[in-house]
Amino acid sequence: MAEKRDYYEVLGLQKGASADDIKGAYRKAALKWHPDRWVSGTDAEKKTAEEKFKEASEAYSVLSDPDKRAKYDQFGFAGVDGAGAQDWSQGFGNLNDILNNLFGGAFGGFGGFSGFEGFGFGGQQGPRQQRGRDIRTRVKVTLEEIASGCEKEVTIERNRPCPDCGGRGAKNFSDIKTCPTCKGTGQVQHVTNTLFGRAMSTAVCPQCNGTGKVVTNPCGRCKGAGLVRVKETVKVRIPAGVEDGMQLSLRGEGHAAPQGGVNGDLLVIVEEQPHAQLKRDGANLFYTRVISVADAMLGCEIQVPALDGPQRLKLEPGTQSGTVERLRGKGLPSVNGYGMSSRGDLYVKILVWIPRKLGRSEREAIEKMRDSVRPDPNRDDRALFEKESQYF
Repeated sequence: MAEKRDYYEVLGLQKGASADDIKGAYRKAALKWHPDRWVSGTDAEKKTAEEKFKEASEAYSVLSDPDKRAKYDQFGFAGVDGAGAQDWSQGFGNLNDILNNLFGGAFGGFGGFSGFEGFGFGGQQGPRQQRGRDIRTRVKVTLEEIASGCEKEVTIERNRPCPDCGGRGAKNFSDIKTCPTCKGTGQVQHVTNTLFGRAMSTAVCPQCNGTGKVVTNPCGRCKGAGLVRVKETVKVRIPAGVEDGMQLSLRGEGHAAPQGGVNGDLLVIVEEQPHAQLKRDGANLFYTRVISVADAMLGCEIQVPALDGPQRLKLEPGTQSGTVERLRGKGLPSVNGYGMSSRGDLYVKILVWIPRKLGRSEREAIEKMRDSVRPDPNRDDRALFEKESQYF
């Protein structure tokens, strides 16, 4: 399965795009890839159009929603997992209805859009702005760091504009010419006749790769690419409450694009380090403590490890093995939560250690207790254990 593309890349936008820009970009994508416009295409073309239209619709459903967009900007696909999925079982909908929903009925019937000829596109869209590739890396964090959030440094190798030519690919502006194939538009067009009229298709210019420019005298350092590979250190802010495998997106911190295009993103995958004493389940933490029979019978005070320092916990006399105590608010914060109310709890499970062997004096003491200390069927210790054991 092909890797999902960045939603901004799908719609040809930058991170700071306005709501109107997002609508306009989706309109262009819908006009180009809606399956109704490819009814006369080959099976391969129809399949490509369907996938492109689905991809654009998913991107629009996330970026057009302020809440979903904010989560996507911070956490990438992990923050909106499944939020952009749509049900296509009933078809793709009418293209005219889609556009009317976007722009309040400002469009006429199918095929009558101003500025278009048949199924083609009028005008020239200009040189294509390229986008740099994304970079993926991992960062290790401890539970203590997750509890409060932290800042990490990651060292990566990435493409950056060549310092000798300023990213142009040539030291002199005179060595950069307009592409003779596309005449600077970055695109080439093909017109074919179909049963439904003239169809115009647009493709990226093969000579200039969509930039509209060609370099006649390449820079000696970058060989005309305009980019050089450098090793750099980037600071990454890890928000409190992140979980293992979560992906953080740092916009524009990936590879630079040729000819001053849009930088790719740095995708940082969180790798949670195991804790020596605590186990995690979501925002809750779990700890198991073994005590002696005497401490269980007489009661005692124990220290429980917690992420903000050891906590004292008083155990009442007669504590049963398997008892679970809860320390409220001593767990982890929710990554999308606010305040102490969103923090999980720390559960402490008590196990009573029964020695396999006893010394002579110990055995005599226990023998004296045998007849005086017997289980009381009227007590609710068993019910208490069964109730608390559900946590484990």
